[in-house]
Amino acid sequence: MVGNVWFSFFIVTIMAAVLDGQTLGGPMHGKVVVCYVASWAAYRTGAGKFEQSDLEPSLCTHLVYSFAGLDEHGHSIKSLDPWQDLEKDYGKAGYKRMVALKERYPHLKVTLAIGGWNEGSLKYSIMAASPETRAKFVQSVLLFLDTYKFDGLDLDWEYPTRRDGRPEDKANYVLLVKELKEAFESRGYILTAALGAGKETMESAYDLAKLSRYLDFLHMMCYDYHGTWDGVVGANAPLRGTNDQDVLSVEFTIKYMLAHGVSPYKMVLGLPMYGRNFILENPGVKKILFGVTTVKSMGFPGPLTKEAGFMGYNEICTEVTNKSATWTQYWHEQTATPYLRDGARVISYDNARSIAIKVKLAIDYGLGGLMVWSIDTDDFRGACESEKDAYTDFVDRYNKIVDEPILQEALKTLNLPDANRIENLSRRTAYVISNGRLHLRLPEGNYSNYNLMRTIDEATLLALEEKRILDEIELVNKKNEIGYEPDSAVVLSSSYLSMVLCFALLFY
Repeated sequence: MVGNVWFSFFIVTIMAAVLDGQTLGGPMHGKVVVCYVASWAAYRTGAGKFEQSDLEPSLCTHLVYSFAGLDEHGHSIKSLDPWQDLEKDYGKAGYKRMVALKERYPHLKVTLAIGGWNEGSLKYSIMAASPETRAKFVQSVLLFLDTYKFDGLDLDWEYPTRRDGRPEDKANYVLLVKELKEAFESRGYILTAALGAGKETMESAYDLAKLSRYLDFLHMMCYDYHGTWDGVVGANAPLRGTNDQDVLSVEFTIKYMLAHGVSPYKMVLGLPMYGRNFILENPGVKKILFGVTTVKSMGFPGPLTKEAGFMGYNEICTEVTNKSATWTQYWHEQTATPYLRDGARVISYDNARSIAIKVKLAIDYGLGGLMVWSIDTDDFRGACESEKDAYTDFVDRYNKIVDEPILQEALKTLNLPDANRIENLSRRTAYVISNGRLHLRLPEGNYSNYNLMRTIDEATLLALEEKRILDEIELVNKKNEIGYEPDSAVVLSSSYLSMVLCFALLFY
Protein backbone atom coordinates (compact mmCIF):
# COMPACT_ATOMS: atom_id res chain seq x y z
CA MET A 1 0.00 0.00 0.00
CA VAL A 2 2.78 2.40 0.98
CA GLY A 3 4.69 1.47 -2.15
CA ASN A 4 1.68 2.28 -4.31
CA VAL A 5 1.29 5.67 -2.63
CA TRP A 6 4.91 6.54 -3.21
CA PHE A 7 4.73 5.31 -6.81
CA SER A 8 1.68 7.48 -7.43
CA PHE A 9 3.40 10.46 -5.87
CA PHE A 10 6.46 9.82 -8.04
CA ILE A 11 4.38 9.74 -11.24
CA VAL A 12 2.48 12.91 -10.32
CA THR A 13 5.74 14.68 -9.49
CA ILE A 14 7.32 13.70 -12.80
CA MET A 15 4.26 14.74 -14.78
CA ALA A 16 4.12 18.08 -12.97
CA ALA A 17 7.77 18.70 -13.73
CA VAL A 18 7.32 17.75 -17.37
CA LEU A 19 4.30 20.00 -17.74
CA ASP A 20 6.12 22.87 -16.10
CA GLY A 21 8.63 22.56 -18.92
CA GLN A 22 11.72 23.04 -16.80
CA THR A 23 13.12 19.65 -15.79
CA LEU A 24 14.11 18.64 -19.31
CA GLY A 25 15.39 22.10 -20.00
CA GLY A 26 13.29 23.15 -22.97
CA PRO A 27 9.88 24.00 -24.38
CA MET A 28 7.47 21.11 -23.93
CA HIS A 29 4.76 21.95 -26.44
CA GLY A 30 6.21 19.82 -29.23
CA LYS A 31 7.05 22.63 -31.67
CA VAL A 32 10.60 23.61 -32.53
CA VAL A 33 11.87 26.98 -31.33
CA VAL A 34 14.98 27.92 -33.29
CA CYS A 35 17.12 30.67 -31.77
CA TYR A 36 19.73 32.36 -33.90
CA VAL A 37 22.58 33.84 -31.88
CA ALA A 38 24.54 36.68 -33.51
CA SER A 39 28.13 36.13 -32.39
CA TRP A 40 28.99 39.80 -33.00
CA ALA A 41 26.55 40.84 -30.27
CA ALA A 42 29.45 40.19 -27.90
CA TYR A 43 31.10 43.33 -29.29
CA ARG A 44 28.20 45.60 -28.37
CA THR A 45 28.78 47.86 -25.42
CA GLY A 46 26.91 48.53 -22.22
CA ALA A 47 23.51 46.90 -21.76
CA GLY A 48 23.56 45.64 -25.37
CA LYS A 49 26.61 43.41 -24.91
CA PHE A 50 25.43 39.80 -25.25
CA GLU A 51 27.64 36.96 -24.06
CA GLN A 52 26.84 33.27 -24.23
CA SER A 53 26.40 33.38 -20.46
CA ASP A 54 23.32 35.57 -21.10
CA LEU A 55 21.57 32.74 -22.97
CA GLU A 56 18.63 30.89 -21.48
CA PRO A 57 18.71 27.62 -23.44
CA SER A 58 15.45 26.46 -21.84
CA LEU A 59 13.64 28.87 -24.17
CA CYS A 60 14.90 27.17 -27.35
CA THR A 61 15.00 23.72 -28.90
CA HIS A 62 17.72 24.70 -31.39
CA LEU A 63 20.55 27.22 -31.16
CA VAL A 64 22.10 28.44 -34.41
CA TYR A 65 25.56 29.99 -34.09
CA SER A 66 25.79 32.79 -36.66
CA PHE A 67 27.81 33.07 -38.87
CA ALA A 68 30.54 31.06 -40.51
CA GLY A 69 31.71 32.10 -43.96
CA LEU A 70 32.93 30.69 -47.26
CA ASP A 71 36.56 30.65 -48.37
CA GLU A 72 36.09 31.59 -52.02
CA HIS A 73 39.47 30.19 -53.05
CA GLY A 74 39.16 26.76 -51.46
CA HIS A 75 35.34 26.63 -51.64
CA SER A 76 35.35 25.63 -48.00
CA ILE A 77 33.66 26.71 -44.81
CA LYS A 78 35.64 28.93 -42.45
CA SER A 79 35.33 30.90 -39.23
CA LEU A 80 34.63 34.58 -39.84
CA ASP A 81 35.91 35.57 -36.41
CA PRO A 82 38.56 33.13 -35.19
CA TRP A 83 39.18 35.04 -31.95
CA GLN A 84 35.50 34.88 -31.04
CA ASP A 85 34.86 31.38 -32.41
CA LEU A 86 38.00 29.32 -31.79
CA GLU A 87 40.38 28.44 -28.97
CA LYS A 88 43.73 29.05 -30.65
CA ASP A 89 45.72 32.17 -29.78
CA TYR A 90 43.73 32.57 -26.56
CA GLY A 91 40.46 32.87 -28.44
CA LYS A 92 37.08 32.88 -26.71
CA ALA A 93 36.14 29.39 -27.97
CA GLY A 94 32.60 30.36 -28.93
CA TYR A 95 31.99 27.16 -30.88
CA LYS A 96 33.12 24.94 -28.03
CA ARG A 97 31.22 26.83 -25.35
CA MET A 98 27.94 26.86 -27.24
CA VAL A 99 28.12 23.16 -28.07
CA ALA A 100 28.96 22.46 -24.42
CA LEU A 101 25.55 23.85 -23.41
CA LYS A 102 24.10 20.48 -24.43
CA GLU A 103 25.71 18.92 -21.37
CA ARG A 104 23.39 20.91 -19.10
CA TYR A 105 20.53 21.13 -21.60
CA PRO A 106 20.42 17.74 -23.35
CA HIS A 107 17.30 18.69 -25.29
CA LEU A 108 19.28 21.22 -27.34
CA LYS A 109 20.50 20.89 -30.88
CA VAL A 110 23.31 23.31 -31.72
CA THR A 111 23.99 24.03 -35.38
CA LEU A 112 26.22 26.41 -37.31
CA ALA A 113 24.91 28.92 -39.86
CA ILE A 114 26.97 29.82 -42.90
CA GLY A 115 26.34 32.97 -44.91
CA GLY A 116 24.27 35.98 -43.94
CA TRP A 117 23.75 39.30 -45.66
CA ASN A 118 27.34 40.54 -45.38
CA GLU A 119 28.74 37.41 -47.03
CA GLY A 120 26.96 38.28 -50.26
CA SER A 121 25.86 35.82 -52.94
CA LEU A 122 28.48 35.68 -55.68
CA LYS A 123 31.02 33.34 -54.07
CA TYR A 124 28.23 30.92 -53.10
CA SER A 125 27.02 31.02 -56.69
CA ILE A 126 30.51 30.13 -57.93
CA MET A 127 30.93 27.33 -55.36
CA ALA A 128 27.56 25.74 -56.22
CA ALA A 129 28.15 25.90 -59.98
CA SER A 130 30.03 22.60 -60.46
CA PRO A 131 30.08 19.11 -58.92
CA GLU A 132 33.77 19.51 -58.09
CA THR A 133 33.46 22.74 -56.13
CA ARG A 134 30.31 21.52 -54.38
CA ALA A 135 32.15 18.35 -53.35
CA LYS A 136 34.99 20.41 -51.88
CA PHE A 137 32.48 22.42 -49.88
CA VAL A 138 30.60 19.37 -48.62
CA GLN A 139 33.80 17.67 -47.45
CA SER A 140 34.95 20.83 -45.69
CA VAL A 141 31.61 21.08 -43.90
CA LEU A 142 31.82 17.47 -42.72
CA LEU A 143 35.30 18.06 -41.33
CA PHE A 144 34.20 21.32 -39.69
CA LEU A 145 31.14 19.80 -38.01
CA ASP A 146 33.12 16.75 -36.90
CA THR A 147 35.86 18.94 -35.43
CA TYR A 148 33.66 21.36 -33.52
CA LYS A 149 30.88 18.88 -32.63
CA PHE A 150 27.97 20.84 -34.07
CA ASP A 151 24.72 18.98 -34.74
CA GLY A 152 24.38 20.27 -38.27
CA LEU A 153 24.49 23.16 -40.71
CA ASP A 154 22.13 26.02 -41.54
CA LEU A 155 22.52 27.45 -45.05
CA ASP A 156 21.98 31.20 -45.19
CA TRP A 157 22.92 32.02 -48.77
CA GLU A 158 21.35 35.46 -49.40
CA TYR A 159 20.25 34.79 -52.11
CA PRO A 160 20.58 32.34 -55.01
CA THR A 161 20.10 34.11 -58.40
CA ARG A 162 20.20 37.55 -56.74
CA ARG A 163 22.78 40.07 -55.55
CA ASP A 164 25.25 39.12 -58.34
CA GLY A 165 23.99 35.54 -58.42
CA ARG A 166 23.11 33.77 -61.68
CA PRO A 167 19.90 32.16 -63.03
CA GLU A 168 21.38 28.66 -62.74
CA ASP A 169 21.75 29.16 -58.98
CA LYS A 170 18.17 27.96 -58.48
CA ALA A 171 18.94 24.47 -59.77
CA ASN A 172 22.47 24.42 -58.33
CA TYR A 173 21.16 25.29 -54.87
CA VAL A 174 18.96 22.19 -54.93
CA LEU A 175 21.97 20.07 -55.98
CA LEU A 176 24.03 21.55 -53.15
CA VAL A 177 21.33 20.82 -50.60
CA LYS A 178 20.83 17.27 -51.93
CA GLU A 179 24.53 16.50 -51.79
CA LEU A 180 24.87 17.90 -48.27
CA LYS A 181 21.88 15.87 -47.11
CA GLU A 182 23.27 12.66 -48.55
CA ALA A 183 26.65 13.30 -46.91
CA PHE A 184 24.99 14.10 -43.57
CA GLU A 185 22.88 10.96 -43.34
CA SER A 186 25.56 8.62 -42.00
CA ARG A 187 26.44 11.10 -39.25
CA GLY A 188 22.88 12.14 -38.40
CA TYR A 189 23.59 15.83 -38.96
CA ILE A 190 20.72 18.31 -39.31
CA LEU A 191 20.43 20.34 -42.51
CA THR A 192 18.33 23.50 -42.50
CA ALA A 193 18.21 26.70 -44.56
CA ALA A 194 17.13 30.27 -43.94
CA LEU A 195 15.00 31.37 -46.89
CA GLY A 196 14.00 34.84 -48.02
CA ALA A 197 10.28 35.49 -47.64
CA GLY A 198 9.58 38.05 -50.37
CA LYS A 199 7.63 36.80 -53.39
CA GLU A 200 10.26 37.90 -55.92
CA THR A 201 13.02 36.15 -53.98
CA MET A 202 11.01 32.95 -53.52
CA GLU A 203 10.12 32.82 -57.22
CA SER A 204 13.64 33.50 -58.42
CA ALA A 205 15.83 31.71 -55.88
CA TYR A 206 14.11 28.53 -54.74
CA ASP A 207 12.68 25.31 -56.11
CA LEU A 208 10.66 25.00 -52.93
CA ALA A 209 9.21 21.53 -53.43
CA LYS A 210 12.65 20.01 -53.98
CA LEU A 211 14.21 21.91 -51.10
CA SER A 212 11.42 20.67 -48.85
CA ARG A 213 12.35 17.11 -49.82
CA TYR A 214 15.94 17.41 -48.63
CA LEU A 215 15.95 19.97 -45.81
CA ASP A 216 14.99 19.05 -42.26
CA PHE A 217 13.52 22.53 -41.70
CA LEU A 218 13.02 25.65 -43.78
CA HIS A 219 13.55 28.76 -41.66
CA MET A 220 11.27 31.40 -43.17
CA MET A 221 12.80 34.86 -42.74
CA CYS A 222 9.45 36.62 -42.36
CA TYR A 223 10.79 40.07 -41.63
CA ASP A 224 12.42 42.98 -43.44
CA TYR A 225 9.39 43.17 -45.71
CA HIS A 226 9.59 46.96 -45.38
CA GLY A 227 12.15 49.55 -44.31
CA THR A 228 13.62 52.88 -45.32
CA TRP A 229 14.52 51.40 -48.72
CA ASP A 230 10.80 51.69 -49.65
CA GLY A 231 10.76 55.45 -49.11
CA VAL A 232 7.57 55.12 -47.03
CA VAL A 233 6.61 53.91 -43.56
CA GLY A 234 5.86 50.19 -43.41
CA ALA A 235 5.66 47.22 -41.09
CA ASN A 236 8.84 45.20 -40.64
CA ALA A 237 6.87 41.95 -40.41
CA PRO A 238 3.21 42.55 -41.36
CA LEU A 239 0.78 39.74 -40.61
CA ARG A 240 -1.29 40.75 -43.65
CA GLY A 241 -0.65 43.12 -46.54
CA THR A 242 -2.13 46.59 -46.61
CA ASN A 243 -4.50 45.47 -49.41
CA ASP A 244 -5.49 42.35 -51.33
CA GLN A 245 -2.73 42.86 -53.91
CA ASP A 246 0.03 43.29 -51.33
CA VAL A 247 2.24 40.18 -51.42
CA LEU A 248 4.66 41.37 -48.75
CA SER A 249 3.26 39.77 -45.63
CA VAL A 250 3.76 36.80 -43.33
CA GLU A 251 0.49 35.16 -44.32
CA PHE A 252 1.23 35.47 -48.04
CA THR A 253 4.65 33.85 -47.54
CA ILE A 254 3.13 30.90 -45.67
CA LYS A 255 0.44 30.39 -48.32
CA TYR A 256 2.97 30.71 -51.15
CA MET A 257 5.30 28.09 -49.68
CA LEU A 258 2.45 25.68 -49.00
CA ALA A 259 1.13 26.15 -52.53
CA HIS A 260 4.58 25.39 -53.95
CA GLY A 261 5.01 22.02 -52.30
CA VAL A 262 6.62 22.74 -48.94
CA SER A 263 5.57 20.36 -46.17
CA PRO A 264 4.00 22.45 -43.38
CA TYR A 265 5.74 20.49 -40.61
CA LYS A 266 9.09 21.50 -42.11
CA MET A 267 8.21 25.21 -42.16
CA VAL A 268 9.53 27.29 -39.27
CA LEU A 269 8.10 30.79 -39.04
CA GLY A 270 10.70 33.48 -38.45
CA LEU A 271 9.88 36.15 -35.88
CA PRO A 272 11.89 39.37 -35.52
CA MET A 273 13.30 40.44 -32.18
CA TYR A 274 13.78 43.91 -33.66
CA GLY A 275 12.04 46.69 -35.53
CA ARG A 276 12.68 49.18 -38.32
CA ASN A 277 12.68 52.92 -37.80
CA PHE A 278 12.05 55.93 -40.02
CA ILE A 279 12.44 59.70 -40.13
CA LEU A 280 9.46 61.39 -41.76
CA GLU A 281 9.99 63.70 -44.72
CA ASN A 282 7.22 65.90 -43.32
CA PRO A 283 7.28 65.97 -39.49
CA GLY A 284 3.92 67.76 -39.50
CA VAL A 285 1.99 64.79 -40.93
CA LYS A 286 -1.01 64.20 -38.67
CA LYS A 287 -1.63 60.52 -39.37
CA ILE A 288 0.82 57.82 -40.35
CA LEU A 289 -0.34 55.72 -43.31
CA PHE A 290 1.60 52.51 -43.92
CA GLY A 291 2.77 52.37 -47.51
CA VAL A 292 1.97 56.04 -48.08
CA THR A 293 3.69 58.37 -45.59
CA THR A 294 7.08 59.31 -47.07
CA VAL A 295 10.36 59.01 -45.16
CA LYS A 296 13.99 59.91 -45.55
CA SER A 297 16.46 57.41 -47.01
CA MET A 298 18.08 56.69 -43.64
CA GLY A 299 16.59 55.98 -40.23
CA PHE A 300 18.30 56.61 -36.92
CA PRO A 301 20.59 54.25 -34.94
CA GLY A 302 19.58 52.57 -31.70
CA PRO A 303 21.72 53.31 -28.63
CA LEU A 304 22.92 49.70 -28.31
CA THR A 305 22.92 48.22 -31.82
CA LYS A 306 24.04 51.48 -33.47
CA GLU A 307 22.69 50.57 -36.92
CA ALA A 308 20.69 53.25 -38.73
CA GLY A 309 17.12 52.16 -39.36
CA PHE A 310 17.34 49.16 -37.02
CA MET A 311 16.45 48.81 -33.33
CA GLY A 312 16.47 45.72 -31.16
CA TYR A 313 13.38 44.98 -29.10
CA ASN A 314 15.50 45.60 -26.00
CA GLU A 315 16.11 49.15 -27.22
CA ILE A 316 12.48 49.74 -28.21
CA CYS A 317 10.89 48.39 -25.04
CA THR A 318 13.22 50.57 -22.99
CA GLU A 319 11.77 53.60 -24.77
CA VAL A 320 8.23 52.36 -24.08
CA THR A 321 9.00 51.72 -20.40
CA ASN A 322 10.68 55.10 -19.95
CA LYS A 323 7.96 57.31 -18.41
CA SER A 324 9.76 60.49 -19.41
CA ALA A 325 10.00 59.52 -23.08
CA THR A 326 7.78 61.33 -25.57
CA TRP A 327 6.82 58.38 -27.74
CA THR A 328 3.14 57.76 -28.49
CA GLN A 329 2.09 54.13 -28.97
CA TYR A 330 -0.18 52.99 -31.82
CA TRP A 331 -1.53 49.72 -33.23
CA HIS A 332 -1.94 49.13 -36.97
CA GLU A 333 -4.84 46.70 -37.17
CA GLN A 334 -4.52 45.56 -40.79
CA THR A 335 -0.92 44.39 -40.40
CA ALA A 336 -1.19 43.59 -36.65
CA THR A 337 1.79 45.83 -35.98
CA PRO A 338 2.61 48.11 -33.06
CA TYR A 339 4.41 51.34 -33.85
CA LEU A 340 5.73 54.36 -32.00
CA ARG A 341 5.92 58.00 -33.00
CA ASP A 342 7.85 60.92 -31.60
CA GLY A 343 7.53 63.87 -33.97
CA ALA A 344 9.41 62.95 -37.12
CA ARG A 345 10.63 59.61 -35.75
CA VAL A 346 8.64 56.38 -36.21
CA ILE A 347 9.44 52.82 -35.11
CA SER A 348 7.62 49.81 -36.57
CA TYR A 349 8.31 46.67 -34.55
CA ASP A 350 6.95 43.52 -32.90
CA ASN A 351 5.84 43.31 -29.28
CA ALA A 352 4.40 40.48 -27.23
CA ARG A 353 0.91 40.91 -28.70
CA SER A 354 2.01 40.84 -32.35
CA ILE A 355 4.33 37.90 -31.66
CA ALA A 356 1.47 35.97 -30.03
CA ILE A 357 -0.72 36.64 -33.08
CA LYS A 358 1.94 35.27 -35.42
CA VAL A 359 2.44 32.21 -33.24
CA LYS A 360 -1.30 31.57 -33.49
CA LEU A 361 -1.05 31.85 -37.30
CA ALA A 362 1.79 29.29 -37.37
CA ILE A 363 -0.24 26.85 -35.29
CA ASP A 364 -3.36 27.35 -37.41
CA TYR A 365 -1.38 26.41 -40.53
CA GLY A 366 0.21 23.40 -38.81
CA LEU A 367 3.78 24.68 -39.15
CA GLY A 368 6.69 22.92 -37.50
CA GLY A 369 7.55 25.76 -35.16
CA LEU A 370 8.99 29.21 -34.69
CA MET A 371 12.38 30.84 -35.29
CA VAL A 372 13.79 34.10 -33.97
CA TRP A 373 16.29 36.54 -35.39
CA SER A 374 17.89 37.03 -33.06
CA ILE A 375 17.71 36.14 -29.39
CA ASP A 376 20.37 38.68 -28.43
CA THR A 377 18.03 41.63 -29.10
CA ASP A 378 15.20 40.37 -26.90
CA ASP A 379 15.07 42.02 -23.47
CA PHE A 380 17.64 39.56 -22.14
CA ARG A 381 18.58 41.80 -19.20
CA GLY A 382 15.01 42.27 -18.02
CA ALA A 383 15.14 46.06 -18.26
CA CYS A 384 11.52 46.43 -19.41
CA GLU A 385 8.13 45.84 -17.90
CA SER A 386 6.05 42.83 -18.94
CA GLU A 387 3.43 43.70 -21.55
CA LYS A 388 -0.12 43.55 -20.25
CA ASP A 389 -2.02 43.07 -23.52
CA ALA A 390 -0.04 40.17 -25.00
CA TYR A 391 -3.03 37.82 -25.09
CA THR A 392 -5.82 40.29 -25.86
CA ASP A 393 -6.68 38.43 -29.05
CA PHE A 394 -6.88 35.06 -27.29
CA VAL A 395 -9.25 36.59 -24.74
CA ASP A 396 -11.42 38.06 -27.49
CA ARG A 397 -11.75 34.69 -29.22
CA TYR A 398 -12.49 32.95 -25.93
CA ASN A 399 -15.23 35.45 -25.14
CA LYS A 400 -16.85 34.79 -28.52
CA ILE A 401 -17.17 31.03 -28.00
CA VAL A 402 -17.52 30.54 -24.24
CA ASP A 403 -21.32 30.84 -24.21
CA GLU A 404 -21.99 29.03 -27.48
CA PRO A 405 -24.16 25.91 -27.02
CA ILE A 406 -22.00 23.96 -29.47
CA LEU A 407 -19.00 24.49 -27.17
CA GLN A 408 -20.81 22.72 -24.34
CA GLU A 409 -21.33 19.75 -26.63
CA ALA A 410 -17.68 19.77 -27.66
CA LEU A 411 -16.50 19.87 -24.03
CA LYS A 412 -18.04 16.45 -23.44
CA THR A 413 -15.36 14.80 -25.57
CA LEU A 414 -12.40 17.11 -24.95
CA ASN A 415 -11.65 15.81 -21.44
CA LEU A 416 -10.17 19.11 -20.29
CA PRO A 417 -8.73 19.17 -16.76
CA ASP A 418 -10.73 20.25 -13.75
CA ALA A 419 -9.57 23.68 -12.58
CA ASN A 420 -10.06 22.68 -8.94
CA ARG A 421 -7.60 19.82 -9.21
CA ILE A 422 -4.64 21.19 -11.16
CA GLU A 423 -3.76 24.50 -9.52
CA ASN A 424 -0.90 23.04 -7.50
CA LEU A 425 0.19 20.68 -10.26
CA SER A 426 0.98 22.85 -13.24
CA ARG A 427 0.57 26.22 -14.90
CA ARG A 428 1.02 24.61 -18.30
CA THR A 429 -2.68 24.05 -18.94
CA ALA A 430 -4.44 27.06 -20.45
CA TYR A 431 -8.03 25.89 -20.92
CA VAL A 432 -9.79 24.20 -18.01
CA ILE A 433 -13.29 23.28 -16.86
CA SER A 434 -14.86 24.68 -13.71
CA ASN A 435 -18.48 23.92 -12.83
CA GLY A 436 -19.08 22.72 -16.37
CA ARG A 437 -17.84 25.96 -17.96
CA LEU A 438 -14.72 26.59 -20.05
CA HIS A 439 -12.18 28.93 -18.45
CA LEU A 440 -9.06 30.52 -19.93
CA ARG A 441 -6.05 30.68 -17.62
CA LEU A 442 -3.67 33.30 -18.98
CA PRO A 443 0.06 33.17 -18.23
CA GLU A 444 1.08 35.30 -15.28
CA GLY A 445 3.80 37.02 -17.31
CA ASN A 446 5.93 38.28 -14.41
CA TYR A 447 9.21 37.86 -16.24
CA SER A 448 12.62 38.98 -15.25
CA ASN A 449 13.92 38.82 -18.83
CA TYR A 450 13.27 37.56 -22.39
CA ASN A 451 9.77 38.93 -22.71
CA LEU A 452 9.33 37.94 -26.37
CA MET A 453 10.89 34.48 -26.08
CA ARG A 454 8.64 33.65 -23.13
CA THR A 455 5.67 34.93 -25.09
CA ILE A 456 6.50 32.47 -27.88
CA ASP A 457 6.48 29.58 -25.43
CA GLU A 458 3.22 30.64 -23.77
CA ALA A 459 1.43 31.60 -26.98
CA THR A 460 2.34 28.27 -28.56
CA LEU A 461 0.67 26.42 -25.71
CA LEU A 462 -2.37 28.69 -25.84
CA ALA A 463 -2.68 28.37 -29.61
CA LEU A 464 -2.35 24.58 -29.59
CA GLU A 465 -5.02 24.21 -26.94
CA GLU A 466 -7.30 26.75 -28.61
CA LYS A 467 -6.95 24.93 -31.93
CA ARG A 468 -7.83 21.65 -30.27
CA ILE A 469 -11.04 23.19 -28.91
CA LEU A 470 -11.99 24.87 -32.19
CA ASP A 471 -11.27 21.68 -34.14
CA GLU A 472 -13.56 19.77 -31.81
CA ILE A 473 -16.29 22.40 -32.25
CA GLU A 474 -15.95 22.04 -36.02
CA LEU A 475 -16.18 18.26 -35.70
CA VAL A 476 -19.32 18.52 -33.59
CA ASN A 477 -20.78 20.98 -36.08
CA LYS A 478 -20.15 18.58 -38.98
CA LYS A 479 -21.68 15.76 -36.99
CA ASN A 480 -24.79 17.82 -36.29
CA GLU A 481 -25.13 18.99 -39.89
CA ILE A 482 -24.69 15.75 -41.82
CA GLY A 483 -24.68 13.02 -39.23
CA TYR A 484 -20.93 12.63 -39.64
CA GLU A 485 -19.31 10.11 -37.27
CA PRO A 486 -15.51 9.93 -37.14
CA ASP A 487 -13.92 6.51 -37.34
CA SER A 488 -13.25 5.64 -33.71
CA ALA A 489 -10.33 3.47 -34.78
CA VAL A 490 -8.33 6.46 -35.97
CA VAL A 491 -9.38 9.18 -33.51
CA LEU A 492 -7.18 9.29 -30.40
CA SER A 493 -7.83 11.55 -27.45
CA SER A 494 -5.59 14.59 -27.20
CA SER A 495 -4.95 13.90 -23.52
CA TYR A 496 -3.61 10.43 -24.38
CA LEU A 497 -1.37 11.87 -27.11
CA SER A 498 -0.11 14.55 -24.71
CA MET A 499 0.84 11.91 -22.14
CA VAL A 500 2.65 9.85 -24.77
CA LEU A 501 4.51 12.97 -25.93
CA CYS A 502 5.52 13.92 -22.39
CA PHE A 503 7.00 10.49 -21.65
CA ALA A 504 8.65 10.31 -25.06
CA LEU A 505 10.37 13.63 -24.35
CA LEU A 506 11.30 12.46 -20.87
CA PHE A 507 13.32 9.56 -22.24
CA TYR A 508 14.49 11.25 -25.46
